[in-house]
Amino acid sequence: GPLAPPPDTMDKISLVGLTLGIAAILVGQVIEGGHLSSLFQPTAFMIVIGGTLGAVMLQSPLRVFMQGMRMARWVFVPPAPAFDTIIEQVANWGQTARKEGLLSLENQIEALSDPFMRKGLQLLVDGIEPNRLREVLEVEIGVWENQMKMSARIWEAAGGYAPTIGILGAVMGLIHVMENLSDPSRLGAGIAVAFVATIYGVGFANLVFLPIAKKLGAHIVTLTTQREMFVDGLVGIANGDNPRIIASRMQGYVA
Repeated sequence: GPLAPPPDTMDKISLVGLTLGIAAILVGQVIEGGHLSSLFQPTAFMIVIGGTLGAVMLQSPLRVFMQGMRMARWVFVPPAPAFDTIIEQVANWGQTARKEGLLSLENQIEALSDPFMRKGLQLLVDGIEPNRLREVLEVEIGVWENQMKMSARIWEAAGGYAPTIGILGAVMGLIHVMENLSDPSRLGAGIAVAFVATIYGVGFANLVFLPIAKKLGAHIVTLTTQREMFVDGLVGIANGDNPRIIASRMQGYVA
């Protein structure tokens, strides 16, 4: 029967990268003789994160925004690639189809959890012509890939807005400083708060938002390749190729 995909595992390099990036800044602040407390400004944080979130929500349809937020977990728990599982499964189907005909695969459809794989196998069992099968599934892959990329791009957008909103926070802080020019004791603290907003804007963009967008993009490429490999395998079965040849051709997709 169909094999279970491998379990998702923790992506340690993401964890190390994020920790290293933040630690480098905090340690640098201490070495320079600054106080860590001066980097923690709730007001600046609220302005930058709230403003960035608002801008991203304004530019995105709700479905894309929600999907993008859900995909963020892939940074730490990526979807496990199932190349080997799929190759083995398709090769088994090829054997069965050769022995008992395509219709014998019908009872395998229900057991598939992935809707794309289910649709592909259904089309194969229905005896659709191989080129038409590839065409139909390629269109579906294209639409799916575009949707995923659009969702991942909300993090890229956040990386674009955050620095500018950080500057907005800084200017607001400096306006506040100007209003208190007559009280020199309050100037230092006010200027510190103003610049922390810029640190948050630039820091979140370059240490969190843009790297998340790039990592999600890499996972989307892997998942797309996996789907293309699956289609290639199905077309091989539809053409009546030898299961060993189908498997070795699918192996070519695995980096």
